[in-house]
Amino acid sequence: MAWLLVVVAGLLETGFAVCLKLSHGFTRLLPTIAFCSFALASFGLLTLALRKLDVGPAYAVWTGLGAAGTAVYGMVFLGDVVSTLKIVSITLVIVGIVGLQLSGGAH
Repeated sequence: MAWLLVVVAGLLETGFAVCLKLSHGFTRLLPTIAFCSFALASFGLLTLALRKLDVGPAYAVWTGLGAAGTAVYGMVFLGDVVSTLKIVSITLVIVGIVGLQLSGGAH
């Protein structure tokens, strides 16, 4: 259950990163409110998960999912440049997350 909280928190991290961009420096109200909501929910779930998990692997999974999700969202929906190196790098982040889980170091 704790790992599910980390995964959801990582997805919410993607949400707060995207809303941070859309807020244009906190000058747009709705994206700013969404940023605050996503950030609070993401940190809250991560905090709950850390009651049961080691901080290193949990934080790595949280940030990795957030970073990969944000990069993909930017390329698909925000017009960010798509390149082979970006796609390979995102894939390596995801492989690293899976590797942490499979190695037993993330349990």
